[in-house]
Amino acid sequence: MSGPSRPLPAVEWLTLSLIIACHAVWLGALFLLPGISVWLAVIAAGFAAALHSSLTHESVHGHPTRHEWVNAALLGLPLTVYVPWIRFKDTHLAHHHDEILTDPYDDPESNYLDPKVWARLPGWWRAVLRFNNRLIGRLVVGPLIGAVSFVAGDLRLMARGDRAVIRAWAWHVPGLAAVLWIVLASPMPVWAWLLSVWLAIAILKLRTYLEHRAHERASGRTVVIEDRGLFAFMFLNNNFHVVHHMHPNVPWHELPALYDRRRDHYLRRNGGYRYRSYGEVLRTYLWRAKDPVPHPLMPGGDGGDS
Repeated sequence: MSGPSRPLPAVEWLTLSLIIACHAVWLGALFLLPGISVWLAVIAAGFAAALHSSLTHESVHGHPTRHEWVNAALLGLPLTVYVPWIRFKDTHLAHHHDEILTDPYDDPESNYLDPKVWARLPGWWRAVLRFNNRLIGRLVVGPLIGAVSFVAGDLRLMARGDRAVIRAWAWHVPGLAAVLWIVLASPMPVWAWLLSVWLAIAILKLRTYLEHRAHERASGRTVVIEDRGLFAFMFLNNNFHVVHHMHPNVPWHELPALYDRRRDHYLRRNGGYRYRSYGEVLRTYLWRAKDPVPHPLMPGGDGGDS
């Protein structure tokens, strides 16, 4: 479903200013903060990279300008390293077909597995995935599992001759080289920078942990987290996720007001899939799984295996 019909401005200055500020904070973390505290530099660089990823999400939805190549160039430095902008655009827009949400095969962002695939996995890997299905696991090992799975999948596609994926990585490599050049030119130790990347991805895993659930109705699969604090800002209000899925072209700064105007409507639509804050999410799921790894609505998945 599209957003309000009014046209977007030629340039969204608020978002453009935030893009500039985000890069400035990241560069400051690399070049200025290590002399004060390496750990402060890690935290600042990690939060900047996480915000950069949220801004990248805005860019694939047509912000802050009407020109895709400009938006891609503005967010071209891959601060979280391993996802090419073009690949993120392609997979994320495919994810926005709500009828396939959570499907292990059709939804590129699904964390569920086909129960038949789950049944064939070795016990040790099942144990890892069960841990990853708890929020603590998603924060600790989730960044590595996500990166390895994504890159391995793209390598398989490139080995089969997928030209679109090959082109995406060809465009990605110069940006990644630029990031590495900046890091090596800075006083920030490489290990500290890598830790900041891990932190950034872990922060993003908090956002994605329960964005979608297995539900018979497609409209009941997408969450609302009514947070208005630091994490809501870091995620550019994507915690109002059902609003974003219903109006994917609405800019981030308009989502809370849009939700407030029709709160009951959105909660009826998603079956009341709602949390008050990320604090509630952390308290509820830090040590326990939200749901099983095998998709519970697929044949063989109704038994559950969390």
